Amino acid sequence: MTIHAQRADASHLDPVARLFDAYRGFYGQPSNLQQSRDFIAERIALDESAIFLAQADDGQALGFVQLYPTFSSIDAHRTWLLSDLFTAPAARGRGVGTLLMNTARAFALSTGAKGLVLETATDNFGAQRLYESLGYVRDTGYYTYGLDLKQD
Repeated sequence: MTIHAQRADASHLDPVARLFDAYRGFYGQPSNLQQSRDFIAERIALDESAIFLAQADDGQALGFVQLYPTFSSIDAHRTWLLSDLFTAPAARGRGVGTLLMNTARAFALSTGAKGLVLETATDNFGAQRLYESLGYVRDTGYYTYGLDLKQD
């Protein structure tokens, strides 16, 4: 089976939304396919992220990666936040994650970016092994902080 990755556009909305909904579920969010579809549709329509979809040669959606542009003031360069990476459970172990990570890297290089940054759960050991096998280095010099502005 041949697997390829391409940049998602509006014609890929439904398969990406299904994968995105499953990704959110992996991180403990309740399934909400309409919310996932609306979110992805807006990112694509407003060109606010770069989404790459991995598909089998028969068109089956196997995974996706989503990148958001950001900038480093210290380095005075563009970087890309690799926000979301997900491989469908049935497709794991078939190189989909590696393909998507390499696609993200090639895309970042094509935009002149200085690098890619990402975060993952501390217990997501499979993803950590993948990232480290591709040369990503865990940051030990910075803490990540968040401020929740959601108003109930």
